[in-house]
Parts: sequence; C-alpha cells; structure tokens
Amino acid sequence: MLLRLKNTVFILLLLCLILNSCDLSSFKKKFTKKEKKNSYVSDFPKPSKEYIKDKNEKVHFFYDHFIGGERFNGMFLVAKNGVVLYEKYHGFANKDEEIKMGDKTPLHLASISKVATAIAILRLVDKKLLVLDEDVRNYLPELPYEGISIRMLMNHRSGIPYYGYFTYETWPMGKMLRNRDVLLLLKKHKFPLNFKPDSHFAYCNTNYALLALIIEKITRKRFPIAMQELIFKPLKMNNSFIMDHTRLKESVSQSYNSGMTRQAFDYLDDVFGDKNMYSTVRDLLKMDIGTYSDNFLSKAAKKEMYKGYSYENSGKKNYGLGMRIVEMEGKDPYFFHSGWWHGNKGCYASLRSDTVCIIALTNANSQSVYSINRLSTSFGNYPFESIEE
Repeated sequence: MLLRLKNTVFILLLLCLILNSCDLSSFKKKFTKKEKKNSYVSDFPKPSKEYIKDKNEKVHFFYDHFIGGERFNGMFLVAKNGVVLYEKYHGFANKDEEIKMGDKTPLHLASISKVATAIAILRLVDKKLLVLDEDVRNYLPELPYEGISIRMLMNHRSGIPYYGYFTYETWPMGKMLRNRDVLLLLKKHKFPLNFKPDSHFAYCNTNYALLALIIEKITRKRFPIAMQELIFKPLKMNNSFIMDHTRLKESVSQSYNSGMTRQAFDYLDDVFGDKNMYSTVRDLLKMDIGTYSDNFLSKAAKKEMYKGYSYENSGKKNYGLGMRIVEMEGKDPYFFHSGWWHGNKGCYASLRSDTVCIIALTNANSQSVYSINRLSTSFGNYPFESIEE
C-alpha cells in the first residue's frame, strides 16, 4: 500500500513537472522569439539638408539661451525622423573620477523610466500574456485592495499611497527598500487608499513599482533582465540598464546639486520600475523610434498609450499609459515625461504629429531641462509659448 502511494505521488510530481515545463516552453517561445533584423526601424523619409540647417540653428540658439550652454552639465539631443539634428554633451558624469559626459554615458532617468516600464507592459499585452483591465491581484495576490486594474496602475488612477511616505514609520531607514518590500508593507499594514480606484488621477511611484513586480511575475525573470529582453536588446539600446544598487552604485554616473556637490544614495534607491533606469539620449531616441513601429508596439497598444484618461477636472494636462500629455483645442497634443530623483533631472518629448524627439538630461539638478516644451513650437503647432516670444 505504501509503495503504491509513493508511486502515485511520484507520477503526480512527474506530471506537474511536465506540465510546468510545457508552460515555460510555450512562454519562452513567445517571450524570446528572435527578432528580424531592423524589424523595429520605422521607414521615415530623411529630412532635407535645408530643413536640417534651419532647425540646427534654432536648436543651437535654444541650447545656449534656455538649456544653459557651457554651464549645463548633462546631455541634450533633438532628432527628426530618427536623424539627429543637434546633440550636445557637457560636464561630468562623475566629477571625482573626472569621467566626462559622452554619447555612451548612461544617466539616471528618474521618472522617465516609467515610459519604458509602460512599454514593457504593453509588449506583454501584445504577446497576449497580460490584459490591461485584469485585476492586479491576479498577479500580486498579496495586494489588499479590490477593484484595481493594471491599467489603473499605468495611468495613476489606482489610489494606492506612495511608498516614499508610508515607509517613514514602517521601514528602517538604514535598510534598502525593494519592490517586494513595498508590496509586503501594503499587505501587512493595509494603508487606506487615497481615493476610490479609477475616480481620479494622482501621480504615484508605487504604481510603477508594482508594475515592475508584475513584469517579473509574467516573465519569470528579474526586472533588469526582463527589460533587457523586452526593450533594450530588441532596440539595440546598448548603453541602457536597470540599476543594481548593490553592484553598481559606485560605478554609475553620480548625482550632484547645482554646485556640483555629490548627492548621497538613500534607502529608496533600490526600487525600480518607477525610476532607476540608466540610459543615454541616443538610446532614448532608439526607444522613441521603436514606438512608431507596429512590429515593436501594436497600433492597439499605441492607441491606449497615447490618449488621456483623466478628464474629471478641466485643464490642459493629462496622463496616458506611461506618458504625460498636454492638450489644447486647436493645437497638436504634446507627449512627454519628466523626471527628478536626487540631482538627476530630465525631460523626454515625443512630438508624434511631427516625428520629432527632444531629450534633455542632467545629473546636476538643473531646472532648464524642463524648458524643452517651448522648443516644440519650432517644429509644429504645440500648446506653448515659442522661443522667439
């Protein structure tokens, strides 16, 4: 009898292993399917020499008078149809080590990281591994809140509180916080929601920390590796990565205040998805170009990403799925995302009506990066005061 029971258990275990192996094999076929060469490069017409010359002069003026010229510590790029019209690198990525800024020097993107996290989620949706309106608890059962969908995390309509606030009294400041810890603290303390899910918008980093966990759950890979396979490798973003605080904190570009005094890391610096992506303006341009390709991101996914979800209050500002939006009647919509973490500040703008990309990044706490919205008026009908005015 005992022998028969042992044999039955063995057979059941063997069947489980086979079924799991089949599931994993099926997943790998979807997730690691080899990409066609140049399959994500959109077929844009090359801008004329006259166009390039004219825009280069305007952008050069903008860089000197609005970004800061030789006083700026960071990188700046403007491109049309994937062709770089102007780029500039100045200052230090690491002042102490005298490592200068260059086109292959990754800087901390702060909240611009959310754009990449959102694209990764949408690629999983395209692969039919995820549904936007699915309950988050289908993937993170520890979450103690009902009625929150993946879409609500992406468009900041979940009502979940910010981990940077609730950890002050619930987490030892000397210990690094990680994404999983954020989820377990929510489970343990059941902090009240800030509002009823999907009732209005409130920007919150916790949403994207949870999205990173969902990506890990679906791909069965750590978030830094999953992002390599979903975004960085396919788009040949060779100088982009997700920060590993334990291994890389001394070797990455450092953060400074406006006087170039180095800023310290803190206990929140090991949470990713909402931040902690390092990249260059050249790599971000590759990501921007990739979003125009229907092979990289389906038309349906783009439609969801580049539309506003929060119209309870009147105003020009809105938020899509990982993208900020400025909308005004009679003007083209302006899609962008800004970022700020310690001394790292940046702004990435995707002028979809004119296939123009503008990016400014600094690691020295310069507000000037946020002025790129005004440069948009040199390329199209966008809702800002022009640089000439």
